Amino acid sequence: MQLTTHTDYALRVLIYLTLHQNRLVTISELAEFFNISRNHLVKVVHNLGVKGFIKTVRGKGGGICLARPPETINIGAVVREIEGNFYMTECLNPQKQGQCAVQPICGLTLLFGVALSQFMQVLDKATLSDLVPQSVAENLEISS
Repeated sequence: MQLTTHTDYALRVLIYLTLHQNRLVTISELAEFFNISRNHLVKVVHNLGVKGFIKTVRGKGGGICLARPPETINIGAVVREIEGNFYMTECLNPQKQGQCAVQPICGLTLLFGVALSQFMQVLDKATLSDLVPQSVAENLEISS
């Protein structure tokens, strides 16, 4: 299974914001730090804001920050909200069910369904604060 680049970048942004909770962060700062297109990050940040994971402050001196404490931001919820779908194969897509000739006798649908469920259960046990050791969050601010 592979998450989209959009989800990868969203998680990176949230981790960076966890490390910089004492101030607003700009998209330009993120783009430079991660060496990612600013235009792509604008879309990621917008999506994180719409989904309620971050707050945005417009204007001079503006930027972004976490919308709530990192220990309350569940990684499984972030991945579900940002990723959109988890159709590892056509047979997991409800709109394409029955289109595969071997689907009635194939065990992949069940196997991948169980694997995906277990994958998400692991992510559901983690919060954003679990991704950054407490000692790092308290004592180290990554220089931008």
